[in-house]
Amino acid sequence: MSVLGENRWEGSLEELKGLVSDRALSGETMVLNMGPHHPSTHGVLRLMLELDGENIVSCVPDIGYLHTGIEKSMETQRYEQAITMTDRMDYLNPLGNNLVYNLAIEKLIDLDVPPRAQYVRVILAELTRINNHLVWLATQALDIGAMSVFLYCFREREKLMDMFEMLSGQRMMSTYFRPGGLWRDITPEFEPAVRDFLDYFPAKIDDYEKLLTNNPLWLDRTQGIGFISADDAIALGCSGPTLRGSGVNWDIRKAIPYSSYEHFDFEVPIGRHGDVYDRYIIRVEEMRQSLRIIRQALDLLPGGPFRSNNRKYVPPPRSELGRSMEAVIHHFKLWTEGFYPPKGEVYVRIEGPRGELGCFLVSDGSPRPWRVHFRTPSFAHLSVLPHMAKDHLIADLVAIIGSIDVGLGDCDR
Repeated sequence: MSVLGENRWEGSLEELKGLVSDRALSGETMVLNMGPHHPSTHGVLRLMLELDGENIVSCVPDIGYLHTGIEKSMETQRYEQAITMTDRMDYLNPLGNNLVYNLAIEKLIDLDVPPRAQYVRVILAELTRINNHLVWLATQALDIGAMSVFLYCFREREKLMDMFEMLSGQRMMSTYFRPGGLWRDITPEFEPAVRDFLDYFPAKIDDYEKLLTNNPLWLDRTQGIGFISADDAIALGCSGPTLRGSGVNWDIRKAIPYSSYEHFDFEVPIGRHGDVYDRYIIRVEEMRQSLRIIRQALDLLPGGPFRSNNRKYVPPPRSELGRSMEAVIHHFKLWTEGFYPPKGEVYVRIEGPRGELGCFLVSDGSPRPWRVHFRTPSFAHLSVLPHMAKDHLIADLVAIIGSIDVGLGDCDR
């Protein structure tokens, strides 16, 4: 048995027997490490591969190289303080992480969210979905050898980063969603920038498809690769594009609408073959559907407040602080003591770009959460990787890993 690199097996022989076949122990097949720094992993991941020549016999993911302890750190902070940590859990879905955590808080304390804030949340969640899919398409194409697509996708992504900065002053870690609504209302230049993007971006999606969708090399590297059936995808906990690529019509925005998604008309793309190619097609079509949702939300954007008026949980507007002592006192107590939710537990889930993103929140009545736990799509999808990779060539593993869109910050919480 040979092992590539310095990461040698340090466990017992009995433990190793549970991970590889008897052929590996007898030397008929080879066991080696892929990672933990392989560029195709989109993070820091180690895979222990058993190979028969270039064919994958087994694949065992080994996570933990990017562990941050975010969940336990959140439990040491007051509810609103902890929002900043959700941004950093998945660097391509920071506003989605904000959203699910805030929805859990709002469900726990029964806090209303004004219609304007709900629509803005939808706009930004869909812009974040496009941002995620652009980076996914860029890196997936680069992993398979299409350098031009990488450059084009990051060109479009810069426009999204500029929009996020317009609202919050930050390109990525904005912490823009707050319990009861938003940090502040959208800026005057935001809506024109989004409308310009809505007119500009569809032609760019068409360009990506011209380069890839019928490209013989792309087809050879993606069709029939990384297959998973609908039944297996459901049984193994898949969600998002990975699940829909296998033909399962499940999108939480449609099935269990949240934050006013029931007000918008859009289609849920469904695949037929459950392979890398179908997962690519679905993400491309999801970008088009996101544009459709954003346009509707802008056209129907309500007026009114951008944050709840419930002064028990929400600080007073800044404009009141210069003329009301009660507002100053209330602001001071909220930011120094926090608020006291009732005892209880809640679970909220949303349709993130990678799949189902859930937040389990437990309150003991104190200003700090007793337990915070996230159900993240990347963790579930990594457990499906051994099923998808078996009997494929090692060269196909790069495309398979990319197709399930793994973010290791999303896993190692």
